[in-house]
Amino acid sequence: MSSEEFEKLQEMYRSLYEELKLIPERALKSHGEERKKLVRTFDERHGEAEEVLQGMEEELRGAPSSYKNAMGAKLRLYRRDLGKLQRDMKNSASGFSSSSQTVQGSQQSLYSSQNQQSTHLQSQRALLLQGTESLNNASQSIERSQRIAAETDQIGTDIIEELGEQREQLDRTRNRLENTGENLSRSRKVLRAMSRR
Repeated sequence: MSSEEFEKLQEMYRSLYEELKLIPERALKSHGEERKKLVRTFDERHGEAEEVLQGMEEELRGAPSSYKNAMGAKLRLYRRDLGKLQRDMKNSASGFSSSSQTVQGSQQSLYSSQNQQSTHLQSQRALLLQGTESLNNASQSIERSQRIAAETDQIGTDIIEELGEQREQLDRTRNRLENTGENLSRSRKVLRAMSRR
């Protein structure tokens, strides 16, 4: 993770925000199916912006400490602006005159239902991201365990080979000692025979 990735996500967010901030005013001036379409578009783009902000939060957690303060300040600002846009859109989606209260109620209900669905999808995406991160951590842990096991196995093999070499050396030393003992015995016999003469 790096500040470079954070900046890429930042550009994506800014692009989405520029598109989102135009929708509430358009929704306020529209009616019927056109307004419904704008509400759906807003929710879709809002969900995408939330995903981008979540990605920026991930980058922030892994960023060098020298970048964290500035990155955190930007992220808080973006979340505040996105929340304000959502409130503006809610007001626009229900902004009818008092002479059309029935239509206003249905529009509010539509927006509320779509907003709940969007929130549910965002929650599912967050859970999916967490699950993916957990799987990645587990995979890394398994790889480390396998690497340690392979290293341990190699060390065991090296020790066995070294012990085998030491055993061979001990066998050769024992044979030399036996030969030396036999030579000493013969020498003692020769010396005893010579002393008798």
